[in-house]
Amino acid sequence: MGGQIHGLEALVRWHHPVRGLVSPGEFIPLAEERGLIVPLGRWVVQRACRQICDWRSAGLQVVPVAVNLSVRQFADEGLVDHLVHSMTTHGVTPADIEVELTESVLMADPARANAVLGRLRQLGVRISIDDFGTGYSSLSYLKRFPAEVVKIDRSFISGLPDDANDTAITQAVIAMAHSLGLQVVAEGVETHAQLTALRQLGCDEAQGYLTGRPVPPAQIALLLQPAGPAAAQAA
Repeated sequence: MGGQIHGLEALVRWHHPVRGLVSPGEFIPLAEERGLIVPLGRWVVQRACRQICDWRSAGLQVVPVAVNLSVRQFADEGLVDHLVHSMTTHGVTPADIEVELTESVLMADPARANAVLGRLRQLGVRISIDDFGTGYSSLSYLKRFPAEVVKIDRSFISGLPDDANDTAITQAVIAMAHSLGLQVVAEGVETHAQLTALRQLGCDEAQGYLTGRPVPPAQIALLLQPAGPAAAQAA
């Protein structure tokens, strides 16, 4: 948490011709219901790889870009092959991509999840457990999957530094993850007081509106300039 950009997250936004900007909270469940989430997810992966390629071609300092996977996306038998194809097509290395999954996605089919994550790790793709603390939240689940990063859910960060329970839980998650050799990212950081508390608790990285709001790729490019402004991890 020293003020540098360590990673980015690919976010989907729908600009409707009549309604304007539609929240993902509205159209993602609809895409799930209509069976469109898998092709949408594949498009996001392709778009992320192409954007990384464009940034690198422009001489920018590329950082890993995370893509979120839903239960249906993760159940797609062609997931790994499509990811490899997208990276190969755009000249992207596995170190440029991070896959984010929630605990509920992993536990939908633990055996298959372990096998797929094992393949991704062999490729060199970084794996993170998103929204940690809202699902199964057990040491047994953390140690059984080959993840590298744990992202503490924003619901625990929002009470920092005043809520003693949130502070205790956050401190425990950080210590637990570090004991397993995992990196810890705090989600939903919105105030300097929260950031200061997280630094004191030993958190590795932070993301949220304090460090960076969702912006188009062109604005991200300004932050990735070799001599560009220092910033905390963008989300």
